[in-house]
Amino acid sequence: MHGRKHAQIETLRARIAALEERLPASGEEMAPLPTSQDPLALPGGLLHEVFTDARRNGAAMLGFALGLARPLLGPGRPALVFVQMAGEAQEAGLPYGAGLAHFGVSPESLLICRVESVVELLWAIEEAALCRAVAAVIADIGRPHKALDFTASRRLSLRAADAGSTVLLLRYGTGREASAARFRWRLSPAPSAGMAFDARAPGRPRWRVDIEKGRLGKGAGSPGFFLDWTEHGFAILDRAEPGAAGVAGAPSSGAASAGLGNRYSEAG
Repeated sequence: MHGRKHAQIETLRARIAALEERLPASGEEMAPLPTSQDPLALPGGLLHEVFTDARRNGAAMLGFALGLARPLLGPGRPALVFVQMAGEAQEAGLPYGAGLAHFGVSPESLLICRVESVVELLWAIEEAALCRAVAAVIADIGRPHKALDFTASRRLSLRAADAGSTVLLLRYGTGREASAARFRWRLSPAPSAGMAFDARAPGRPRWRVDIEKGRLGKGAGSPGFFLDWTEHGFAILDRAEPGAAGVAGAPSSGAASAGLGNRYSEAG
């Protein structure tokens, strides 16, 4: 009995050590990201926390999460899983097909999972992440829960690393707990730039982004920056001002911004 427990502990230590080898040491720069057109084309197998201060920013936060997930989709991993508490869906609504397509995600690739409790939510995230066909799991978590502690985040981080699936936890409010997430983002929607053909037309989706934990590749953006969505993915603005005209990425064809979500109440 003692020998089996010792073996389990050693196995867990080895898995944790393997995961931590992927983390940069303090003061060490990460290598530039592999995709030149999209500065946020991060590799799979990571745990992200995405925070916004207010619930009304949920559509903007979901759009950001879809942008992170899109480069991970492919023939080998064609699925994206969206997990949500059933009780919170009445207030937040569901992802909208046209909005998904605007972010390069086919509605056919999205699987929606509703659960009744935070325990079920954590279980669903883990099980989805372990599926080799899943590129990313997006969990919309409307309020704080005691079960979402460091231990839970560490478990999710290990599951994501083992399976190669990315896990994105969408959180609301200004409170923060200790977390094993590789990246923690704080964002809010920002005014879009006017379109060249019609200044009154809806512009590209834009976010104000702060990286509270983790680092991007060299030159991929300061800790606080503005980010646009283009047909090639994310593009960081040349200047950290909401009205900056240029972006540090390939130009968009000018496709009109699509509303991301039917994030209204389903009650009527």
